[in-house]
Amino acid sequence: MSLPASPRAQSPVHPVRQEVSISNEGIQVISRAAAILRILADYPRGLSFADIAKAVDLPRSTVQRIVDALDGEGLVLSGTLSRGVRLGPAILPLAAGAKVEIAALVRSLLEDLSRASGETVDLSMFGDGKAVFIDQVQGSRRLCAVSAVGVAFPLHCSANGKAMLAALPPDRLAQLKKTLVLAANTENTVTDWTRLDAELASIARSGLAYDREEQSIGICALGTAVRTSQGHLIAVTIAAPTARFADRQEVFAEQLLDCRSRLLRLLADSRA
Repeated sequence: MSLPASPRAQSPVHPVRQEVSISNEGIQVISRAAAILRILADYPRGLSFADIAKAVDLPRSTVQRIVDALDGEGLVLSGTLSRGVRLGPAILPLAAGAKVEIAALVRSLLEDLSRASGETVDLSMFGDGKAVFIDQVQGSRRLCAVSAVGVAFPLHCSANGKAMLAALPPDRLAQLKKTLVLAANTENTVTDWTRLDAELASIARSGLAYDREEQSIGICALGTAVRTSQGHLIAVTIAAPTARFADRQEVFAEQLLDCRSRLLRLLADSRA
């Protein structure tokens, strides 16, 4: 006598395949949430759901579900219509940890560049619409340029800031232009977008940004920016007194481009 087929035989189950499907879906959600956080990092004043959806190429309903989940964890704030969605307080300790990790990873490159150039070398990170210094190796010269970790420079008139602006995608730069004030720090500061846009295009081609007494009289700087695999925009700069910078800027440019190449390889190997 033949037995009736078991429910398992009638409806085969593939637990391993099902587990992989769920895992892939979870990874996709994490990837989308990370993309949203990266976008918001560039817009401290906040973005609407529609703007976020356009930037990450997702349906507005999907963005709203992910933002609601992030809001529940304090990673974003989305409760005020006037401000839009912006990063929340829970992101701060994570960002602080990222700064420490990147600074430790890059430190040896900064030291090598400072030793080769004899000048002060800075590492900064894009944040809150400014270039924030996260590490510095002071130059060996008797007279050298010095700032401080934690100090923030304007984007439009500093070498690190202009390098970062040139590295932004066009849509993010267009959004930032709505809020960025081109204030004159010195008589050399570029204060109109037509001139600055032309300079940013040149920086994008060469990988090098110059500050010729635009931030401070008596000090010039040369910077380059890269984006880490985690989405952080960082810049390395060489700063020097104007007279010495004018004599050695071509050498500085070669040294900084070499540092940039080493930095890109280091970030690729470490996936930082």
